[in-house]
Amino acid sequence: MLNQTSPGRTLDPEVSAFLDREAEEHRLAFDAFMSGLAEPFSLTLEMWHTAIRGGGKLLIFGNGGSAGNAQHIAAELVVRYETNRAAMAAIALTADSLILTAGANDFGFETIFSRQVAALGRPGDVAVGLSTSGRSPNVLAALREARAKGLRTSGLIGGDGGAMRELCDAAIVVPSRITGRIQEMHLLVTHMLCKALEARLVAAGAS
Repeated sequence: MLNQTSPGRTLDPEVSAFLDREAEEHRLAFDAFMSGLAEPFSLTLEMWHTAIRGGGKLLIFGNGGSAGNAQHIAAELVVRYETNRAAMAAIALTADSLILTAGANDFGFETIFSRQVAALGRPGDVAVGLSTSGRSPNVLAALREARAKGLRTSGLIGGDGGAMRELCDAAIVVPSRITGRIQEMHLLVTHMLCKALEARLVAAGAS
């Protein structure tokens, strides 16, 4: 029970019950996610590693909390996760407010990522889409554009994967309908991928 309190204080039982429910919900999501993670994790890691070692880059995108995680991934790879090593090429397509607002204003919100993939994507790159539903129109449009340009496609998704799953060469899916729990698992696997990728590159002498 999450009911530890300071001496002389009594924790509100409703707060204690709330914390227990949230922790249990997280634990159930974690257990379900980890039980099916090995194969899609391995495929995703191999895809990202192949792109970066071959001189390609990751183009990463999503909405809301997924936009934040896209920028998180790019920062961990360009700068470092745990080890000082060579920079890895990763761009978050969520970060440039001028491009995002101009694209949304001139061509529609659905195009804000696909337009950037069209401009920046090259064969050998990987388009990395994040969506807790797997149904975000602008993420789907960007993955379709990526495939049209010959990029590999990777996804971090929730629920049943939605339409996005079929557009991804490698898809890591959190089998939950709860947005907060999906985002928590996406952050966990983000750190796992960055750590594993960093280890591979260091072992290969890319430091």
